[in-house]
Amino acid sequence: MVEDSEDLKDSGSQRIWTETSIRRKNRFIDAVLSYLMGPRFLVYASCALSIWGDRMWHFAMSVFLIELYGHNLLLTAVFGLVVAGSVLVFGALIGDWIDRKPRNEVAHASLFIQNSSVTGCCVVLMLVFSYKTEIEQMWHGWFSVFCYAVVIILADLANLASTALTITIQKDWIVVITGDNRGQLAGMNAAIRRMDQVINIFAPLSVGQVMTWASNVIGCGFILGWNLISLLVEFIFLSRVYQLVPPLAVKPQQNAGEYAIERQMELTDVPAAALNRSVGVHSSRESRNSYCSLLHRDLPICSAVVEFINKPGIPEAPTEQKSSPEMQRKSITKLPLCFRKMHRMLCTCRDGWKAYYRQSVFLAGLGLAFLYTTVLGFDCITTGYAYTQGISGSLLSILMALSAFSGLMGTILFTKLRKHYGLAVTGVVSSLLHVSCLMLCVFSVFASGSPFDLGIFSLLTSKNSSLNHETLQKNQLHIYPFQRNINQPILPDRSSIHWTNNTVLLDSVHGDNHPESYISIILLFSGVILARIGLWSFDLTVTQLLQENIPELERGIVNGVQSSMNYLMDLVHFIMVILAPQPQQFGLLVIISLLFVITGHVMYFIYAKKYKIKETVIPTNSERKPQNPSV
Repeated sequence: MVEDSEDLKDSGSQRIWTETSIRRKNRFIDAVLSYLMGPRFLVYASCALSIWGDRMWHFAMSVFLIELYGHNLLLTAVFGLVVAGSVLVFGALIGDWIDRKPRNEVAHASLFIQNSSVTGCCVVLMLVFSYKTEIEQMWHGWFSVFCYAVVIILADLANLASTALTITIQKDWIVVITGDNRGQLAGMNAAIRRMDQVINIFAPLSVGQVMTWASNVIGCGFILGWNLISLLVEFIFLSRVYQLVPPLAVKPQQNAGEYAIERQMELTDVPAAALNRSVGVHSSRESRNSYCSLLHRDLPICSAVVEFINKPGIPEAPTEQKSSPEMQRKSITKLPLCFRKMHRMLCTCRDGWKAYYRQSVFLAGLGLAFLYTTVLGFDCITTGYAYTQGISGSLLSILMALSAFSGLMGTILFTKLRKHYGLAVTGVVSSLLHVSCLMLCVFSVFASGSPFDLGIFSLLTSKNSSLNHETLQKNQLHIYPFQRNINQPILPDRSSIHWTNNTVLLDSVHGDNHPESYISIILLFSGVILARIGLWSFDLTVTQLLQENIPELERGIVNGVQSSMNYLMDLVHFIMVILAPQPQQFGLLVIISLLFVITGHVMYFIYAKKYKIKETVIPTNSERKPQNPSV
């Protein structure tokens, strides 16, 4: 009997242990499924697909444009100028559109325009590569020019849509998803940046292998298929996120203003002249009040106007003082519709830049933009210079991998510093780390093996001496012949052209010329690689400051202007290279770049001191759960 009771106890305890383990396993599976179906993972997956497609497309586009124009850099230069100029001009308009429209409509429209533009561009490129000889003979060669223009326009439209999608998801949606939880916001920012660093290596590699071992036509088809699949998957994921997070459906009302009223009048087919007649120079306060009351049903914004008009204590301005603005409004309403729309677009751009300037984080955002004016990064300029100093392509690929790993370390550093010391201290530490590492690049300018020589300026300005002429002949750009077989790699390992995600650069000298010492180039790339830690930590700091401090109703337009500022400063750095293109002048570009970087960080220090953002360790109760319980 005792043995039977012991057996029963053993079997009972074993059954309890089995049931407990099964419950734990089920809870783990439920937790995994809940995370995979949750909004955070869906946003990560959508961003990964979008970033992968962007990186592949930017890399392939540079190569395609070189192939199209007979291995000439003209189309690449035009494409880079058009892309930068379009974002610079339309950044504020894109942001204003993001602020005015519902979030799901903006995300779906941006996604559709981006992927459809890339798809159309790939179709045109496939036709041009397949029938290039026939196309060049049509219209005396002008049909080829037309095809090139179509490719550049579609690619630029895709880049604008990608900018809108990035602002929508990475600057707005994740802020709403995380609610008041600043820790989760920092975690999502860092996770997306880590994905970007890793994808930046493997995405160009994947499409590059397809183009190398197959052909450019197959490469276009690969990108086309990726975009069609990505369009469907991202659409489903973003729609699901919109359903899971109800706050995404709520957007704040825009401020009452002249152009906001005009936009709502267009939606309700109310002529602008009617408003002008009712709120004209000779109209009284009562007539304006009554008119807005009549439109109250169709124009909710008029209720704000009525409230402002009826507000006591604001004396009505004299008629002669109002005559000038009123007459100006009358003159505008008399213009054709296209001119009125253009005037409204210009006013939107002006208001967007004003909104950007009046933000409390204006100096921090401007400081971040100044960091784009630098040659101290793994772009076409620095890698092209490395080729001139005898660095092989295989070694450069290793250095780029180390740079990506350094960027990942920067995202980890950001999360640790922000958690213990707050955003302000994180920005200060990141700035000091960034500048300290870049000092190695300045030391490389004067180290052994550096080609730095300001005497090249006198050679460029003097053309009479035969000695100067011979020296210039040695330092001029070289273009080497290419293999015309489309199934072979476009360029050998030691080619005269190096391409990156968005631009291309010619080497200045043959790859067989090696420097006397590699100390200079070692210091240069050591500084560039180590500086990525502070750079990406600082970038994430300013990004979160913008997310937390920009009002929700201005989040789109301010981030649009920030994108414009980034592209503007990036253009400045290319202008610097155009003015000083020789390897002997690269040291001067390094020094100027460091000055721009220091200026940007000083702007951040002024911002931190002016607004006294001296955060201490974030209390536990400030790390609240997000407003959305599904996160």
